Amino acid sequence: MDLGTFQSLPTDEIAQIVRERGPGVVVFPINGTRRWFMLEHGPAAGQDFVGEYINQVGKRQIELYRMFFDHGVHTLLSPIFGPDILQRGGGYGEFIQRGLSWCAQDKDFLAFYDAYGVRVRAYGDARRYLENTPYAHVPDAFDQVAQHTSAHESHRLFFGLCAHDATETVAEIALRYHQEHGCLPEKREIVKAYYGEYVGPADLFIGFGPFSAFDMPLITTGNVDLYFTVAPSPYLNVQTLRAILYDHIYARAEPEPDYPALTEADLAALGHFYRLNQNVVLGTGVQSARGGIWVPCEEGYQQLVA
Repeated sequence: MDLGTFQSLPTDEIAQIVRERGPGVVVFPINGTRRWFMLEHGPAAGQDFVGEYINQVGKRQIELYRMFFDHGVHTLLSPIFGPDILQRGGGYGEFIQRGLSWCAQDKDFLAFYDAYGVRVRAYGDARRYLENTPYAHVPDAFDQVAQHTSAHESHRLFFGLCAHDATETVAEIALRYHQEHGCLPEKREIVKAYYGEYVGPADLFIGFGPFSAFDMPLITTGNVDLYFTVAPSPYLNVQTLRAILYDHIYARAEPEPDYPALTEADLAALGHFYRLNQNVVLGTGVQSARGGIWVPCEEGYQQLVA
């Protein structure tokens, strides 16, 4: 199937393909939210800037999660908070204070979980990092929504909270398991203990900005297909998601080519392509002269960096 045909399929047909061929586990950190909000809603934010930011970003999160699930994705990991954010200045504390529990307590999120049959869990070391901070209540809020959605079966949504390094937590899991069972746990048992239930290997990761894949401990095998959008994550739309799904299912699934079987014309075209692009590196960028924001180093962005 070519990309054009795939793009034109009804959503339920794509969902069936995804359920049959994957991806089953998608990691999608939603980054660039403040940038998106300033561009799309900032001028109309009014006096309660933080409140309107949380409201609009929350609505967009739900739309994005719905889009993934409509297209057949069963398990979605959404890293939303890391300990580095605690060190940010510039009034960022108010964003954390008012927004960190939003996904666990907001009525629109709760209605979405119920309507779509989404089982929600949080993973990471939030209790360790948020203890003795104004945000110590956050893990309890996510425990409550996990209990509320525990019977849901259609989809799974895992929120990453301080999930940047699982080393110490895994050591504790192994120690407890050995104390209870007299032997070391297998990987499956460690994954179950860390995530609250078993999660299979991640199939693809969709990031934004400088290339960096993060916050998916224990489920990255080296076979994760990585994708990075140029626009902030909230701009992800159906067309772009379908392009990613097509690439994952069809373009990257092809077996290794039979090099001896390549014709001279094939080799000549391939060689021309590589020589033409031998100085091109995916992931390089420059700081924009307009605000110092990193952008990909491509000719199409020169008007932004000039």
